[in-house]
Amino acid sequence: MATADLRRDYRAGELDRSGLNPDPLAQFAGWFAQAAAMRSGGRWRNIGIALFKLWHALLGHAPADVNAMTLATVDAQGRPSTRTVLLKGADARGFIFFTNYDSRKGRELAANPNAALTFYWPELERQVCVAGTVSKLPVAESEAYFKSRPRGSRLGAWASDQSSPVESRDLLEKKWREFEVKFPDDIPLPPNWGGFVLAPERIEFWQGRPSRLHDRFGYSKQPDGSWKIERLSP
Repeated sequence: MATADLRRDYRAGELDRSGLNPDPLAQFAGWFAQAAAMRSGGRWRNIGIALFKLWHALLGHAPADVNAMTLATVDAQGRPSTRTVLLKGADARGFIFFTNYDSRKGRELAANPNAALTFYWPELERQVCVAGTVSKLPVAESEAYFKSRPRGSRLGAWASDQSSPVESRDLLEKKWREFEVKFPDDIPLPPNWGGFVLAPERIEFWQGRPSRLHDRFGYSKQPDGSWKIERLSP
């Protein structure tokens, strides 16, 4: 089959203005919960946010990759780059993720704080697109999250000069073992590692529909802090 012939019709659901939460972050939380429920095989589909949080606590983790998002940044010359990162929190401030500040995305965000995120949940035929500006999290908050990571991941944050060329896999693993010896107990937060929060200025919710007449609603932040909601043509 030719690539151009790969297509499917979308029939999993619909989205109407009357069903939207006036707060886009609350709307996102509801969709995120449903996406996580779908990944578990549908058993918890349509549960509320409170039940999802209880389920998350009991299992100790969310279904794999439900928090994966594409992060788009631009360099000083306006050239874009994208990569997949993991959402680690969403609150009134915005969308939170962690990284090496010296990585390509870290350097680009330092030069230009404008960024965009895209979530795609194919089982629900849904997409969420977010655009806004990023800022660093307080060091104490980054440190608290860093301490919650598995020991191997914390050592990896020290061993990897993220985005920089490395001669071989062996050299990378050698550096990891050196830090394993250096930090036999507590592993401190690397000075160049921490969190970002993207404060949204625009959020779009997309629900696939038949015949490509998709439901799209855009939230745009107003000067007074309120959100304007508009249906967008597919």
